[in-house]
Amino acid sequence: MDRPVSAANRHVVFSYLVPVHVEVEDGVVVGVTVIDETPIRNPQCVEGDPAYLAEALAAAEDGQPWPSWQFGY
Repeated sequence: MDRPVSAANRHVVFSYLVPVHVEVEDGVVVGVTVIDETPIRNPQCVEGDPAYLAEALAAAEDGQPWPSWQFGY
């Protein structure tokens, strides 16, 4: 996919709260599932130019299906 030249140097990292499912066995976390389909609310710019935050949010919520991410063993 080609990117517009105007967007080539834009880099924005943001964070927001999402629900997670944490599996614990014998007091040890063995798995975490992050639910990515949660709507973005109250995002915080972590890195990059905050002026592009609204554009980054629009790109992140463009209707594409997001899987849940699982971490653990």
